[in-house]
Formats: sequence, C-alpha cells, structure tokens
Amino acid sequence: MCGQATGRRHHFRLLLLYLVLSFLIVAQSPVAAIKSPPISFVKIMAPKNSTTKSNDESSSVLRELKDTVRSQAAEIDRLKKALSATKTPASGGHAHGGHHGGSSDNEDILDYKIKSFVSIAYERVWWLAIFLLSLSFTALIMNGFEHTLSKQIELAYFVPLLAGHGGNTGGQAVGTVLSALSAGVITRKDATRVVMKEAMSGMVMGLILGVLLGPICHYVMGISQHVSTVVSVTMPLLSTIAAFLGSSLPFVCVMLGLDPAVIAAPAMTSFVDVTGLMCYFLIANKVFQLFGMEL
Repeated sequence: MCGQATGRRHHFRLLLLYLVLSFLIVAQSPVAAIKSPPISFVKIMAPKNSTTKSNDESSSVLRELKDTVRSQAAEIDRLKKALSATKTPASGGHAHGGHHGGSSDNEDILDYKIKSFVSIAYERVWWLAIFLLSLSFTALIMNGFEHTLSKQIELAYFVPLLAGHGGNTGGQAVGTVLSALSAGVITRKDATRVVMKEAMSGMVMGLILGVLLGPICHYVMGISQHVSTVVSVTMPLLSTIAAFLGSSLPFVCVMLGLDPAVIAAPAMTSFVDVTGLMCYFLIANKVFQLFGMEL
C-alpha cells in the first residue's frame, strides 16, 4: 500500500510540473510576439517611409502643375502677340474711317507724315478763308448795335471775354467728340445722345460761371449792376450754344464726308462768335428795359 501511495504522489508531481511548464510556455509566447513583430507589420506602421513617399508624390504633382502653367503662359503670350498684330491695322482703319467718308481721306491722314507744309497750308487755307468771311458778320452786328454801345460803353469790355469763353467751351466739346469718334467709342448713331449731353453740360457750366462772374464784375471790377446782370445771363446761353455746336459739327462733317479735324473747330469758333455776340446784345436790350433805361 505504501508503494502505491508513493507512486501516485510521484505521478501527481510530474503532472503538476508539466502544467507549470505548459503555463510558462503559453505565458511567454505573446511577449515574444510583441517584442519581435512581423516584418509586414513594421512596414505598414512605419511613419517615416509613408511620409517620404507622400512628399515624393506631392513634389511630382507640383512639378507637373508648374510645367502646365509655364506652357499656358507661353501660349497666352503668343496669342496676345498674334491678336495685337491683327488688331492694329483694323483699329487704325476704323478710327480714320469714323472720321472720314472714304478710303481717300484715310490715305490723306496716313500720308500726313510725308506731306509738305505747302500742301498742308493749301488744303486748309480755303476753309479758313470761308470762316474768315463768316466772322465779318461780327462787324455787322457791332455796327447794328452801335447805338447801344454808345449809351453803355461797359458792354464793349466783355465782348472779347465772351468770345473767348465761347471758343473754349466749344473747343472742349469738339476735342471730346473727335477723340471718341477716333477711338470708336461713339458712332453717327450716337449723335443725338452725345449732342444733348454736351449741350446740357455746357448749360450747367454756364450757370456756374455766370453766378460767379456777375458779383465779381459788380463788386470787384466796379461794373454797373445792369451790365453785370447782362454778362451773368449771357454766360449760360453762350455756353449751351458753344457746346451744342462743338459736339454737333464733327458729326455733320462725318455725314458729309469731310475732315472734322480740319473743319469742325474753326467752324465752331466762327458760328459761336456770331451767335454769341448777337445773343449778348439782344439780352442787353431786354435787361436795360427791365432796369428802366432808355436806349
């Protein structure tokens, strides 16, 4: 019996040792797995390699974009040069065509650089002669209102001032309309709108200057009240007439096939001098009657 008990204890010890060893082996295997992870897991989880690869891809995409931008910029520059080369002759022809009626006038403008001063003077002197004759009407007007001037000599002081103001106002309108026609901004279809706008602008400018000029004439220059009133009232009307003529004459020249650069400005000056002087003396007669003065 003792021998059987001893054998059982021996088997029990062997079994217990076997279980302990098995437990130790099982307990140590996860640690080994953590300490020595597989190579595939290392490759997947390594951040440095992934970042490097992403940077390489970003650099390649950036280089492609830069190359595309350069090629497109070069293409745009080429197209701009081609467009400017084709647009310059066309726009030049359009600008001169807006000024004149036919190709012969365009050729005259283009040949201006090689023209001699004699030919230029010969072409312009006839128009100046015509306008000089029209200016002779100012002498007739002055003669017709000689009685008024003899009674109110102060009126004569402002004849040069009003004539110069009318020429300046009309000259601004002529220059503006000619520039717009040359650039192709306006055409003959815009004549009514442009003329009305310039005439209204001239009236506003005349009102402003008339309100300022009247008190200056009376209180600063010592001019009589009735003559200062005549000057103030004449300014808006004169400015309106000058702006109207200055803006309409270029369109008239274009419609007739004439050169507005040669004709419009002197024609405007002649007409403004005659009509402005007439308005000045007519307004003077009415104002003097309102003040109860005998003429």
